[in-house]
Amino acid sequence: MSKRQQYLRKLYQVSHERISVRPKDFKKKMNELDGSESSILEYDGLLGKIKDGYSQWKASLSSSQWEKETQSFSVRFAFDTNKTQRELSLAATKRLLREGKAPKGRPFWQWGITPLQDLGEAEAQLELFTEILRSKNDLSLQTILRWHDKIFSATKPSIAGKIRKHQSTISGSRFTPPSPLELSALMRDLFAWYKTSKGKIHPVELAALMHLKLVSAHPFVDGNGRIARLAMNFILFRNGYPMFKIPYEWVDGYYRAIEESQVNNCQEAFLAWFARAYVIVNARYSTSELPKRSQKQK
Repeated sequence: MSKRQQYLRKLYQVSHERISVRPKDFKKKMNELDGSESSILEYDGLLGKIKDGYSQWKASLSSSQWEKETQSFSVRFAFDTNKTQRELSLAATKRLLREGKAPKGRPFWQWGITPLQDLGEAEAQLELFTEILRSKNDLSLQTILRWHDKIFSATKPSIAGKIRKHQSTISGSRFTPPSPLELSALMRDLFAWYKTSKGKIHPVELAALMHLKLVSAHPFVDGNGRIARLAMNFILFRNGYPMFKIPYEWVDGYYRAIEESQVNNCQEAFLAWFARAYVIVNARYSTSELPKRSQKQK
């Protein structure tokens, strides 16, 4: 077995483990792959295999199977987002989305949001994923404002779809978001950068950088991470790559990488984390066993 085959097999094994990695073990698991590789471009060959395998897998599914897969992804995405905010369990997320049943004994959270109001936000996310998959429009400031409004209009109408007008802080972070006076120019520059960069840099790197730049600009009072992850997945899917849900078990490393990039004004910290995490989660698409698994799904 060649070194490359051994590497792919290791990635495959890691990606198929039950995702229950404790935050303190994340760095160790990342380093098990190849501590020298930190740039998305250094994963270019493997990312190409992932893209090809994902395309084959997607083509093997019927329309109903594909719909089921996207719904499953949306539920898990909502779970990981809510879990990051210490809100809903996976089972509770599924019940909210599929049955409209709220968990019992839930207290009110920030903003006084009730479990049934959570349902509205979760359902809006599900609809947005469907929109992302079908949309023919490109990513723009108007796009993310509409996404934000769709998610929060029922629960937080005073901030839904609106750029913040007050200084924001991030609890527990050393990073201070930009002044609201800077946001208009920052957002204009962000989407000008996207327009000129999308044909020049690797799509996975583009998705990662859009995510980082959005959470760093912190344009909204609430929901910045959620919108950033939607934009990231919009870019990935539009370019034929599998979408990426960041497992809650890895969230500490995710936030550390973001903060390190923000505080040191160096995007490489987040790009290194993103490249390895994305490859681990999606390595199953790069293996030779893919066609057999696809056949079983028919």
